[in-house]
Amino acid sequence: MSFYALTRTLHITAGVIGFTALWLPLVARKGGTLHKRVGWVYVAAMAAVAVTGLLLSGWRFLFDPAQRSAALFFIYISVLSGTSASMGVRVLRTRARTTANRNPYDLGMSALTLVLGLFTAAWGFAVSMPLLWGFSLVGIILGASSLRYWLRPPQTRMHWWFEHMGAMVGSGIATLTAVLVVNARHLGIDGMQLAVFLGPTVVGVTGLKLWERYYQKKFAPKPRVTVATAPATP
Repeated sequence: MSFYALTRTLHITAGVIGFTALWLPLVARKGGTLHKRVGWVYVAAMAAVAVTGLLLSGWRFLFDPAQRSAALFFIYISVLSGTSASMGVRVLRTRARTTANRNPYDLGMSALTLVLGLFTAAWGFAVSMPLLWGFSLVGIILGASSLRYWLRPPQTRMHWWFEHMGAMVGSGIATLTAVLVVNARHLGIDGMQLAVFLGPTVVGVTGLKLWERYYQKKFAPKPRVTVATAPATP
């Protein structure tokens, strides 16, 4: 088996594992054993998907000029899914911080997401491919917001909870988008349609906002109840 074929097999295998593991942490009890274990399976699978995806798509981008736009999309998706999953883990590891975080790894992953999003947008404009520059907004927003999160002291007590949710949902959006684009043709659907590209983003972001609203209410400080006492009798 050639190196390319082996890498492709590993990529597909990790992708299937990651796509399967994506859903359970969303519904499992947060912080529970099942949530943590399956979450780690997902993160490990995304790391493998990101590395193998970069190798496969990077080769196509360099040596197959006719496929460069498609290859760039999958490079972008690989980075987006990998850096988002990494962000989801790192916010848990640093949740006790009280100052800005200037760790080179954390800032580098966030900057990579932002820069690649900007590059993908520029490429999409240059080749008149609205699907590329339209979807690039996901990486631009995620990269910029994660940089802002790291470079500022925490603003709320449960900051890490919401960042973890957002990062993992962002990784899931990238994963689901890649699966739909690759496999849409098997269902007789053009994978390059706007609905296929942006459908997971619209659904994922809407669900995330509703989820955040629920937990904001749950974590909101409870109003203090004062008990009136009767005046003492002479």
